[in-house]
Amino acid sequence: MSHRWVELLDAERLTAVVDIGANPIDGDPPYLPMLREGLCTVTGFEPQPEALQLLLDAAGPHERYLPHAVGDGGEHELKVTWMNGMTSLFEPDVARLSLLNEFARYGEVLSRTRLATTRLDDVTDLGPVDLLKIDVQGSELTIFQNGRQTLAGAVAVHTEMSFAPLYEGQPLFGEVDAELRAQGFVLHTFATLKRWPIAPAVLDGQIFENHQQVIEADVAYVKDFGRLEELTTAQVQHLALLAHFVYGSTDLAVRCLAHLTSTGAADERVLPAYAESLGRSVALNGVRSDR
Repeated sequence: MSHRWVELLDAERLTAVVDIGANPIDGDPPYLPMLREGLCTVTGFEPQPEALQLLLDAAGPHERYLPHAVGDGGEHELKVTWMNGMTSLFEPDVARLSLLNEFARYGEVLSRTRLATTRLDDVTDLGPVDLLKIDVQGSELTIFQNGRQTLAGAVAVHTEMSFAPLYEGQPLFGEVDAELRAQGFVLHTFATLKRWPIAPAVLDGQIFENHQQVIEADVAYVKDFGRLEELTTAQVQHLALLAHFVYGSTDLAVRCLAHLTSTGAADERVLPAYAESLGRSVALNGVRSDR
């Protein structure tokens, strides 16, 4: 597939991704297509030594991984659980977990350790941030609140959101959504949606089927695309790249490219080239940009 439009976009640097909680326990990260194309850099944070070493061993030329636990700058107790993916600074809520099949076992705390955290805004040598991907089991809101300066330059946040409390005192969707909106982001898309069976129902012997309860989602937020004029040229460029390569959001990419063209910040050939890469036509207010 042609990426001539990317060349015409002529961004001064690769898109910068920061991944907090980089341990890939839930599969490939959403930015992997960009990384494979050599279109982004990744700075990952992973405080668990074994997971960090795996990341370091597999790192490519555009990746670096740091051992910091990102948070509010204080020291906290890390609860290491039976299921790796539920390890958190928050205490598992046993009563709530018991309402979902198998979750009480998943959230069983096996060990506890003290952990010093670093504010995102205090990380030295972080460099630019275009996309923040974060999965930290309940600490997302704290990190956003202590990373406002860093996030001011970012154009996208890919975060896990909880709709059902799995931990004591865990901030839920409404609180996190309000914080991100206050920072100028708008909800763009649900990348994944996790449903889980309510206990104790087991139908036809299938404990993980026949369920509708939404507990978590991976949600993508982007800087308000209704106010692109408030962003720098570089921010709009990287938003276009992330929209296309990470989220398959052709409409958002086109809006960004049209804005760049209209302001003279991009070569007028970029939209026709983008249409060619899609193998489709793109229309803007009746003006066609054909393949």
